[in-house]
Amino acid sequence: MKTPLRPDQNSLRHRTTLEGTDAGLIAPDAFVSFGALARGNPLSVPPASLRGAHVLIRTRDQLSAALALVALDAVAARLVIAPPDLKDEHLADVIARAGLNTLVTDDAAVAGLNTVSVSPRLAPLGDDPAAMQSEWVLFTSGTTGAPKMVAHNLSRLTGAISQRTDAEKIVWGTFYDIRRYGGLQILLRALIGGASLVLSDPGEAVADFLGRLSEAGVTHLTGTPSHWRRTLMSPAIARITPRYIRLSGEIADQAVLDSLKARFPNAAIGHAYAATEAGVGFEVTDGLEGFPANFIGGDGPVEMRVTDGSLQIRSPRTASDYVGGGESLKQDGWVDTGDLVEKRGERFYFAGRRGGIINVGGLKINPEEVEAVINRHPGVALSRVSGRRNPITGAIVVAEVVLADAANDNASFREELLALCREKLPAFKVPAMLRFVEKLELTPGGKLARHA
Repeated sequence: MKTPLRPDQNSLRHRTTLEGTDAGLIAPDAFVSFGALARGNPLSVPPASLRGAHVLIRTRDQLSAALALVALDAVAARLVIAPPDLKDEHLADVIARAGLNTLVTDDAAVAGLNTVSVSPRLAPLGDDPAAMQSEWVLFTSGTTGAPKMVAHNLSRLTGAISQRTDAEKIVWGTFYDIRRYGGLQILLRALIGGASLVLSDPGEAVADFLGRLSEAGVTHLTGTPSHWRRTLMSPAIARITPRYIRLSGEIADQAVLDSLKARFPNAAIGHAYAATEAGVGFEVTDGLEGFPANFIGGDGPVEMRVTDGSLQIRSPRTASDYVGGGESLKQDGWVDTGDLVEKRGERFYFAGRRGGIINVGGLKINPEEVEAVINRHPGVALSRVSGRRNPITGAIVVAEVVLADAANDNASFREELLALCREKLPAFKVPAMLRFVEKLELTPGGKLARHA
């Protein structure tokens, strides 16, 4: 459903005017202050010339995408933010479904679209081009084939963000890519809150990024649990002392929360629930995995319920609908997240994704539950559990484990891990195979790459 256009002076540019501050966007090879961005034009044409356009923002680096968003919010009718892994083979379908007519890029042109370039070399802005409320379109993660797109607007995207009024200097850093929902939330927090943001580079080594975070004096740092597990393995982590750590995008199990608290005892550590379709749901700050049961059915702008074991959300922060027709995003205003939860005592715990269940002889297994047990062992840095086809049971449980200490790569340690699984899990959930690997790949969104 297309967002109605209307006069709107609450544009991202207006909310980012920060004259006299030293805050800005920090990329590996460029810095753009918010004050300069509020007055400048990063595009090769005047933004006003794109009023009402349907724009695809597809860039090589995150800084270019951020600059384009500030320049075109409240100018373009539709802003489609391409993630870095959007495949060329899907472009024609995306262009058709979103009705695109313009490409903003720091890279190659796309056939059939008017091309506008973007760069950190800012020209004078001229007259204020804001004229309407833009529709922001984001791609969902975890799908195969043609990607799904969901529609937001600036109000929905910033529903959980408040304008800062204190004088405390904050420097955000994020392992996320700002072209996906999690990273975009941090970009908006920085812009609206007047805090600098250190942007990562897709090919940047963890140690190099941690070095840049240290140089910038990072105070607030965010990433997925997989990002953090990988970071905890790097000696360069000693270079940073953030005051605030936030996890989201995957299940934050107790092992990673405890490891972060041990490494950063003076930092506030929270894990948040947010999804591209459902928006920002809540944050947990008590240091425990899962979330209090009273979050369900509680008061506040975000309503939550559990139906058939799946978490559902209704709030003003959810996307309005999918773009390009097809299935509907909501039922009676509720978004089914597809995330399974279980109530144990006075707390709900995330069990995994509905589509990720392993079926072993008719018995259902959530990979994340087995991973959480394996990850509790201090000798484990990261694990991935998956199903492997089996002619007798349909599937068997297979675990791949990254060791915190390579010296543990031996039969006795393997048996120690399996014994832990047998102690904590029913027999059918214990891995039939367990092997040690040097690393596990992450998706461009920072989540553990799972087998299709």
